[in-house]
Amino acid sequence: MANEDLEVVDNADASRFEVHVGDDVAYSEYRRHDHVIVFTHTFVPPELEGHGIGGRLAKVALDRARAEGLAVVARCPFIATYIRRHPEYQDLLQHTT
Repeated sequence: MANEDLEVVDNADASRFEVHVGDDVAYSEYRRHDHVIVFTHTFVPPELEGHGIGGRLAKVALDRARAEGLAVVARCPFIATYIRRHPEYQDLLQHTT
């Protein structure tokens, strides 16, 4: 399973980005406020771990945030770690003073 081929959908009604693999669903939950998106939790079913699905969710979600001009707050440890490991997304982080 190549993670680039996995379709990530923005399920706005559930406030989460999702990847469906068979009967399993991996997701990254968020809340939107004005021009900010707050990522709160990412879940990948144990049987899907190790296939890059979480990374695919993070990449698509962050690319969408960039395309929509949203600042990112990474309360989800997975998303925060992904941003630390992929500095091209650092500029999306909302900085407080």
